[in-house]
Amino acid sequence: MHIRELTVPDAYEITTKQFADDRGVFLEWYRFDELEAVTGRSIDLRQANTSVSRRGVVRGIHFADVPPSQAKYVTAMRGAVLDFVVDIRVGSPTFGQWDSVLLEEQERRAIFISEGLGHCFVALTDDATVSYLVTDVYRPGAEHGVNPLDPEIGLVLPEAAGEPVLSDKDRDAPGLAEAAELGLLPDWEAARAYYETLRGDA
Repeated sequence: MHIRELTVPDAYEITTKQFADDRGVFLEWYRFDELEAVTGRSIDLRQANTSVSRRGVVRGIHFADVPPSQAKYVTAMRGAVLDFVVDIRVGSPTFGQWDSVLLEEQERRAIFISEGLGHCFVALTDDATVSYLVTDVYRPGAEHGVNPLDPEIGLVLPEAAGEPVLSDKDRDAPGLAEAAELGLLPDWEAARAYYETLRGDA
């Protein structure tokens, strides 16, 4: 397993080692000890989610109040998605910037996204099946979104995905600047302080 930090701090790409033979493939897609060795922490699993999306579906940009928010460990079990992490932490040196990881069923990469970061993906295939390990249960009152088509963020959606398909909630979500004005976005210093408390519990 190889883990590297993305250009957005506190988000990581995980490349797994696969073992293939005439029966199929085996891999460890999550290892708490290897994640902890690189990030200083692991997943305190509270909920596991699965979404199935048709080609072109965009889910996100989603985030939750810090604390506790939700850290996410995400992989594609079937098909392919381009997964984005967006730095929406006010005061961060990379505020408004994003990075992406291709999650698909050949390389079988995963992405770890710390609390307070924005998460989004676009499905590149029909029946794209994404599994998420998360560190807290869904709390509707603490969940928020930023419009994934906000030109200030400028996510580059692959042409291969076709016309973006959004939920009404995501389409109506505020842009980054409006979300900041509304006081919805996490604070960089508060988020980093929270990460330190989590590392202390590791």
